[in-house]
Order: sequence, then C-alpha cells, then structure tokens
Amino acid sequence: MNTASAYLTVSGIDVDVVYKHIKNLHIAVYPPLGRVRVAAPERFDDDTVRLAIVQRLPWIKKQREQLRSATRQSEREMVTGESHYVWGQRYRLKVVNEPGKIRLEVSGNKLTMHAPADSTAEKRRAAMEQWHRDALKQAIPGLVTKWEPMVGRQVSKWTVRRMKTKWGSCNRESAHVWFNLELAKKNPNSLEYIVVHEMTHLLERHHNDRFTDLMDGFLPDWRARRDELNNSPLASEEWANGIAG
Repeated sequence: MNTASAYLTVSGIDVDVVYKHIKNLHIAVYPPLGRVRVAAPERFDDDTVRLAIVQRLPWIKKQREQLRSATRQSEREMVTGESHYVWGQRYRLKVVNEPGKIRLEVSGNKLTMHAPADSTAEKRRAAMEQWHRDALKQAIPGLVTKWEPMVGRQVSKWTVRRMKTKWGSCNRESAHVWFNLELAKKNPNSLEYIVVHEMTHLLERHHNDRFTDLMDGFLPDWRARRDELNNSPLASEEWANGIAG
C-alpha cells in the first residue's frame, strides 16, 4: 500500500516523492543544491518511481550541474552595497578601509568589514568564509550535545567544509559528521535540522520509513525546516538583489 510520501536515495541523490491523484509522473529539481522532488500517481509504488528516476538521471544531473554553475558564477566583489546572508538574515555590506587584519561585525542591518584599502576581493572573500566557518564552529557543539542523548548516539568528530550537493553527510561506522559551510548563511533552525538529520543516519543509513519515523519522533517539524532550507536563496539570487541603488 502506497503512503502519501516517501524519501528515496537514487545513485546518491536524495529524492522527495509525493503520491497524488494524477495521471503522469513529474520530476523537478530545485535550488539551491538540486533537491529532487517527484510527484507520482497513487498507483505507483516506490520501485516504479525509483526506475523512473534512474531513467531520468542524465537530465537530473544536468539540472543540478546548472544550479552549481549559477552559484560559481556569482562570486562577490566584496564591496559596499552588496547583500550577504548571516543566519538567515540579509545584511548590506559596508566596507571600512583601515590597516590591519580583515575583521567583520554585525550591527543593526549592516555587516561591516574592516579591511585595508589594498586588500583584494579574494582576501576579503577568504576572510568572510572564515568568519562564517567560525560562526558554525561556535553553534554546532551545543546542538550536538543537545541531541546526543535524544538520538542515543554520540558524534565522534564533526567537520565544516564546502559541499556542492549536500547540506551534510556522515560516516555511520566512524560517527564522523560533515556540515556544509553555507549553513552559516541560513536560519539557525536549518542547522539544527541538519544536525538531527545526520545524527539520525547514525541509526538508519537509508531514507526509508524507519528513517522518516525516527525524524518524526525527534523533530516533528523537520519537513518545514527542510523546505525552508531548500527554498532559501542561491548565492546568485543574493547577488542579483545585492547592489544598493
């Protein structure tokens, strides 16, 4: 008997499946990281949907690559007026030229970068990235400590890194968890969702009914958090809205 929804992994790609009263199957790929969503007729079972996804894998991979290309093409100039996100909030960047090490601070609706006048955009981007990395490294330990007793597993090690197609990942054998650096730009609820998601994988490898049931028990609003994260702006969208007039 089909359920109203399913959570599949096909060739390493996570897929949300919703069964509806429709005639044909529809596949869509969404920003920012290429989330795949399938609307399938109620008469289909998971295996039928999985086969349809496999048949469309070349198209799906092409769409995901286009999304990644859009992100790569939106590299910032790191100048006053650009829009940047910090913990889900949008800030206007203000660059203040002063000697010394590049540093950043948030005040009101402004994100201020203190940087030497001759510092390159590359050095400013590196400083911004490190600032985001530090923010995540401050936020993650408390969340891991909070959820370890509830999940019933301990995280042996966690790492922040750039990731092209996933918000997080884990190794069940070593209990090592990785977090996408971009999470520092998203709502803190999104980071907690990823923490719980990856820790749940320490109990269940696959996105099956057991995984869904565990997530429902740990974090009942996880679907809303997931959708908010997956619908958050791409870097290219931030850039398009970024320069003050």
